[in-house]
Amino acid sequence: MKVLLLLAALAMPMVALFTQLGWFGPDSATLSDRYPTLLVAAGYAFAIWSVIFVLDLGFSVWQALRRRPALREQKALRILTIVGFGLTASWMIVFSAQLFWLALIIIWAALGCVLYGCLLMARAEDPRGHLWLGLLPLGLHAGWLSLAVFLNTAQVAVAYKLLPVGDMLPWSLILWAAAALLLFWANAKLHGHPAYGMGVLWGLVGVYVEQSRSRLAGADVSAAVALGLAGLLLAQTVFLLWRAHQQEQRRIRGENHALVADPY
Repeated sequence: MKVLLLLAALAMPMVALFTQLGWFGPDSATLSDRYPTLLVAAGYAFAIWSVIFVLDLGFSVWQALRRRPALREQKALRILTIVGFGLTASWMIVFSAQLFWLALIIIWAALGCVLYGCLLMARAEDPRGHLWLGLLPLGLHAGWLSLAVFLNTAQVAVAYKLLPVGDMLPWSLILWAAAALLLFWANAKLHGHPAYGMGVLWGLVGVYVEQSRSRLAGADVSAAVALGLAGLLLAQTVFLLWRAHQQEQRRIRGENHALVADPY
């Protein structure tokens, strides 16, 4: 299973390279320009995949070198990440082949696997903090995917003309509302882990930049929504981290008090 995890982590950057070379069809940037939406991010924002790929590879090496399970659900975590990495690589191929419905199913499934893996790690007892660090790659991956699934959903709606393309604002706002629910819920469940927030914030700022210069009707409103969500998510993250710090300080004071009361 450790070998499979390494192979899955390596598959993502390799497939990304082949996609950029046009092996499977037009690259993601070309298709995004072909089907513009009010949720698409600026092209530079997709560079985050390079960081995600490197960190995911580091995570797979860390898992391969472990001799003891880090948590009870270690096997489940590895299965989830193998499937999540494999689905992420598959999405690039399918999206380039313009099989948009299949790509939409795959990217949602990839998010489910990676995010559930993050949740497993977040609720594990880990006094040394190595699992918290382990959340860095998966958290960033899940954070970016949490926004990317809605970007992809909007593109499918435009590509197949499932919803009005002349006035995209009403249904785009519904997608934004759904995205906000997912983002705030996941951020709370992950206790404000900065990696998840960084992935989401990077995407939201990318959407703001793109929509600020877009000529599509309603783009200015979508840009404002993206910026507003970024601010709210940042505030939630700061609050969650502050609350966790306060709880840790109370725990330490409680242990110290117990030692003073009963030194033996």
